[in-house]
Amino acid sequence: MIEGGCRCGAVRYSLAVADLPPAYCCHCLDCQASSGSAFSEQAVAAAPVAAEGPIIDYRFTRPDGSDSHHRLCGQCFTRLWSTNSTYPEITLLRAGTLDRSQDLRPAAHIWVKRKQDWVVLPPDVPQWPENAPAAEFARALGPR
Repeated sequence: MIEGGCRCGAVRYSLAVADLPPAYCCHCLDCQASSGSAFSEQAVAAAPVAAEGPIIDYRFTRPDGSDSHHRLCGQCFTRLWSTNSTYPEITLLRAGTLDRSQDLRPAAHIWVKRKQDWVVLPPDVPQWPENAPAAEFARALGPR
């Protein structure tokens, strides 16, 4: 079981998985804007989230036509996890909301053509200028 929650503690969530899921970083401008930082880090889980607390489901249509659902704490507005209609079986957990976030090591970086110049990426971690081809991305996030 892995667990996480928002900044104020009003929302707690869990996933019935044995260990932390693989993580990746996205350096696109949307992720920079929504995270308020140089990139966003997501843990990719193929398990449903069980959660308690005041959760807002912010929904929008992406430019590719898919529906995206971002769950936020209704009190402090921390972004917790998201899903989308293209990959409904996948949950993207905002890495910093995991109780064990310090144990994550990004397995891939996408949209590196937009990364901040001062960010230095490990040369042995796969990276792509934009979105990674699905099969390559899956290999990068698979067992190491």
